[in-house]
Amino acid sequence: MIQLVYCVFFFLLVCRSNKSPWVCLTCSSVHCGRYVNGHAKKHYEDAQVPLANHKKSEKQDKPQHTVCMDCSSYSTYCYRCDDFVVNDTKLGLVQKVREHLQNLENSTFTADRHRKRKLLENSSLNTKLLKVNGSTTGICATGLRNLGNTCFMNAILQSLSNIEQFCCYFKELPAVELRNGKTAGRRTYHTRSQGDNNVSLVEEFRKTLCALWQGSQTAFSPESLFYVVWKIMPNFRGYQQQDAHEFMRYLLDHLHLELQGGFNGVSRSAILQENSALSGSNKCCMKGIYKTNSLETEGKENGASTVVTAIFGGILQNEVNCLICGTESRKFDPFLDLSLDIPSQFRNKRSKNQENGPVCSLRDCLRSFTDLEELDETELYMCHKCKKKQKSTKKFWIQKLPKVLCLHLKRFHWTAYLRNKVDTYVEFPLRGLDMKCYLLEPENSGPESCLYDLAAVVVHHGSGVGSGHYTAYATHEGRWFHFNDSTVTLTDEDTVVKAKAYILFYVERQAKAGSDKL
Repeated sequence: MIQLVYCVFFFLLVCRSNKSPWVCLTCSSVHCGRYVNGHAKKHYEDAQVPLANHKKSEKQDKPQHTVCMDCSSYSTYCYRCDDFVVNDTKLGLVQKVREHLQNLENSTFTADRHRKRKLLENSSLNTKLLKVNGSTTGICATGLRNLGNTCFMNAILQSLSNIEQFCCYFKELPAVELRNGKTAGRRTYHTRSQGDNNVSLVEEFRKTLCALWQGSQTAFSPESLFYVVWKIMPNFRGYQQQDAHEFMRYLLDHLHLELQGGFNGVSRSAILQENSALSGSNKCCMKGIYKTNSLETEGKENGASTVVTAIFGGILQNEVNCLICGTESRKFDPFLDLSLDIPSQFRNKRSKNQENGPVCSLRDCLRSFTDLEELDETELYMCHKCKKKQKSTKKFWIQKLPKVLCLHLKRFHWTAYLRNKVDTYVEFPLRGLDMKCYLLEPENSGPESCLYDLAAVVVHHGSGVGSGHYTAYATHEGRWFHFNDSTVTLTDEDTVVKAKAYILFYVERQAKAGSDKL
């Protein structure tokens, strides 16, 4: 332990940072991760240089410093395989190192942690405090550690955790115990021997949501959830930057499917029964969410509604008119989010204060989505009356609005060789987004039922989808927060409205609220 403490102080001296410490399992040296100064990877690379001049027999006898462990999340990584290690040695040496680090953390750094928490509790508005009615209140928000380019996941998780109806449902679900006996109560470390039967996206998602907003820690490491994501969503394996919108769609789709089919031995009927019991309670905000919409086939497994479709689900009407014979075709399409193009005339406007031309607004994007459009030659409509493909027009109407309206601004588009980013600033309202004019039958909607207030915003910083960084803004109990991986800070509305939004989450306004409109 003394050697490891010395290495920690050496790490602070050499790396000049206390972020992302990794300990080499060969020599106990502690260095920073590849996303800080990359000293841990350099330590591995330097160890390989002397080996290049030796014979193969000598190479096998020399330690190569290939495996290291994250001192924060206790996950293990192999530089030679360029992948995380999910198994252990026969003697359980990796688990022993984890327990050793946990004991070291509890004994050596407890006093320092209390000191830091006390400083946070006495800091100013821009850090961790806010004055409410004359009394000082500490921030109870929890950040999410970056596991290696996982900011796309962190931004989506923080946004969803601040959608009260959605988050409340998962936090009210009963816990599914995957472990018992000696391992009960310990942190989960997945191994290959566990197999896929013990993997539940719903359960790990529930655990993550429960860990946020408790105030017991400044940052939570979602490695268990990320492990499940790797298992069931192969597109997101590895540590490359991913598209936050694509991840959100995959996440919601898989949550929906798992809730339909039951998870970890809990049948769907039991889940529905649990929801019914919660609905009768005054403390649950999910009352009546399981009403089946008109597009779902009642009584069939594939058509069963879940919290995902009940909260995010809406219905579009797609009208296509043949320009030759006038035949009209109507189709109803369910949606969980709407992807909106940024109109081409605004694509050179990069900031709100830029003077060349008007500012693009969210209304412009919505109007572009719902306006009548003539399909080009590559999208000819197969007219059943003309019996061949004809020129046609297309128009979208919203037949049913969701409880939470998710709007995705299409900032990435393909050119001849690259996927470029549209960096245009799009003005969006914090309150009173009026969707009535986009409805198929607006006369059947009440005066307040089409108004939406902003709950969260996901922002992409950088120039391309495969690079850059994601953060999120979200409102919680009347206060706006900025979530930047493990860092959470209070912010204000003026800062939020200046953000170049990528994904916007709007929550349906309750009838008792005000009536200021977009």
